Amino acid sequence: MKLNSIDARGRSCPEPVLMTKKALQNNPEALEVLVDNMTAKENVTRFAKNSGYNVEVTQNGNDYILSLKK
Repeated sequence: MKLNSIDARGRSCPEPVLMTKKALQNNPEALEVLVDNMTAKENVTRFAKNSGYNVEVTQNGNDYILSLKK
């Protein structure tokens, strides 16, 4: 199954969290979020966990790939 994904690189918080929230409304089962800073990684992870998602974080160079699944 291919995850839906959003690219939030270059965005400052709270925009990555808002983008994640909106994307999850369209596809509530799974989402991949790409961010490029620690603050966005931590905030999106916190939002997802508080919303009942499991979060797997993978680092790819300077980017973080957050895989959110119910």
